[in-house]
Amino acid sequence: MARGRLITIEGLDGAGKSTLASALRDALSERGRRVELLREPGGVELSERIRALVKDPELTVGARAEALLYAAARAQLVDERVVPLLDDGADVLLDRYVDSSLAYQGAARGLGVEHVRAINSFATGGLQPDRTLLLRIAPEDGRARQAGRGEPADRLEREDAAFFVRIAAAYDELARAEPQRVRVLDASATPSQVLFDALEAIADLV
Repeated sequence: MARGRLITIEGLDGAGKSTLASALRDALSERGRRVELLREPGGVELSERIRALVKDPELTVGARAEALLYAAARAQLVDERVVPLLDDGADVLLDRYVDSSLAYQGAARGLGVEHVRAINSFATGGLQPDRTLLLRIAPEDGRARQAGRGEPADRLEREDAAFFVRIAAAYDELARAEPQRVRVLDASATPSQVLFDALEAIADLV
């Protein structure tokens, strides 16, 4: 049995990651692929509990603690769900993965991308995506989309505009460093166009 593919979806909050993830799952399933969609942090019970902690606006969470909590949630998800699914031949779509921590904690929090990369390499056992789809959106547009949802902002969403500018710059740098793995998509396009572009970007894998 062929091993499944790990495809991750990255981008700022408000870029449309969840919308694309669901559409991509449906499109690949229609083509006869066995696909599992998971989110980060979350996907399994322990990771969902950590998600509630790191997003709680009532809690004070230091930058290092934040990075370690995300890595811990990721470690459990990889062990409990991602690796078994891949080994069983299923494709896994992950709404966020290590690149999120590199951008948010490594760059925006100032912990250092390589330091954060190291703890996540340990957390995941070195599991790398086969392809990463980066939804690029201007930080101000992402924030406007978030505000339009009418939902209370979580702890990270309450950060100032400069925080999200640093994240966007970090994502662009990651894409430049690994152009074979990271494919950049225009998140300002229509959902149908974004899906079309995503399918083109993973055509060699699926």
